[in-house]
Amino acid sequence: MFVCVSCLAVLCNISGVLVSNWTLGNASCPPSDQIQVQTQTPSEQYWDESALRRSSGMNETGTVVWHLALCLLLSSIIVGAALIKGIKSSGKVVYFTATFPYVVILILLIRGATLEGAREGIEYYIGTQSNLTKLTDAQVWKDAATQTFYSLSIGWGGVLTLASYNNFNNNVSKMLLSSASLMQVLGWRSLCICLSRFCLLHCVFVVPGFGGSCGPGALLRPASSSFPSLLCGRVVLFMLLTVGLDSQFAGIEVVITCLVDAFPSLLNSKRAFLTLGISCSVFLLGLPCVTQAGIYWVTLIDGFLGTWVLLVVGFMEVVGVSYIYGGNRFIKDIEMMIGEKSFFFWFWWRACWFFISPCIILVILVWSLVTLTPPSYGTVPYPDWALALGWCIAAFVLMWIPLVALYKFIKAKGSVWERLKSLCHPTEDWHPFLEKHRGERYSAEKKTDKQNVDTWSISAISSSWL
Repeated sequence: MFVCVSCLAVLCNISGVLVSNWTLGNASCPPSDQIQVQTQTPSEQYWDESALRRSSGMNETGTVVWHLALCLLLSSIIVGAALIKGIKSSGKVVYFTATFPYVVILILLIRGATLEGAREGIEYYIGTQSNLTKLTDAQVWKDAATQTFYSLSIGWGGVLTLASYNNFNNNVSKMLLSSASLMQVLGWRSLCICLSRFCLLHCVFVVPGFGGSCGPGALLRPASSSFPSLLCGRVVLFMLLTVGLDSQFAGIEVVITCLVDAFPSLLNSKRAFLTLGISCSVFLLGLPCVTQAGIYWVTLIDGFLGTWVLLVVGFMEVVGVSYIYGGNRFIKDIEMMIGEKSFFFWFWWRACWFFISPCIILVILVWSLVTLTPPSYGTVPYPDWALALGWCIAAFVLMWIPLVALYKFIKAKGSVWERLKSLCHPTEDWHPFLEKHRGERYSAEKKTDKQNVDTWSISAISSSWL
């Protein structure tokens, strides 16, 4: 069975000289003189030396790898073209980019089930051969949590941005349940069966370089010269392209929507030019990542921004909505869109919002920070200046949370307690955008808030929780 790990070459120490072909001529080497040296597989060598043209370290930037720069340019053009007309154009493209990976996974499911060793792969994944000691590793839980955040675009703003284009009365609960069921059935089952031959294909989306150095090699291994195997490898690589583009659509749409909503009179009629400008900016900002040291930059940014920083942002969002804005108030907002539901319907959501989600995120966050180790790319460590830069980037992202809170606190009026109360209470202009969607609830709430602004106390917060 093909395993995506570096190979071990056995050398023989003969009179202080390492000999690699000591087995020729039926020569023998005493076990005490045998030395195991880690080498790369052909796929890994192609990935490092041909695809990435990787330098020796981050201190050696090298030149821009032209074929990677062209791929970056192509992806920027595709993203710009798909988003140039907003959600109307990107929505049509997403119909293909979102469904095509499931088709490929279904093909891999059928193909993986017919390969020799499929049962052994399942045993190593969730069977008797599973290494359950990995569950005690904080890195495993951190990677799982951040992968969930990445896949569902939680904490990045993608969900909120795309949801803002839905109709006001769109039943989000049905969409959530149907998409969750589809992902569980297709994703989980396909991974369980395909792991034996496809070398942990899901790690392609987690480990930098895994898709290029390991995935295709595992797919082409059974019959590398046959046309079906070659086609299968290319289809999987195209699937990775569609997955990446799908995520890029959401990320760029977040930036565009935020700018248009912040300056509607200025940018609403110039959305196409704004989209082209952002796409060009993304291309220029991505050029350092397509140099010979680019993979080090990608790993550094991912290690500091795509992991525990994302957990901090997600934790603050959960706490802000559940405990500051108020879970009960949030539920009433949702019921304005989908209709009233029973207490038992919301019981699970309350449990998740108030206890399960914040506790899990907090435990993983603290655990990962306590066991934090400096990031590296394989066996190549990062220089001190790169680690300092990574911490500065993380601090720049997180510092806006306390700084904006402090700014709002200073701008508020009244005593310290009155300022704190006003910041933990919705403003008067907080309501659905269209008048027809506000109903009696918000109009009545606004009058009540104005009358009770002086007598409002901490009980208002506690009453909005449950």
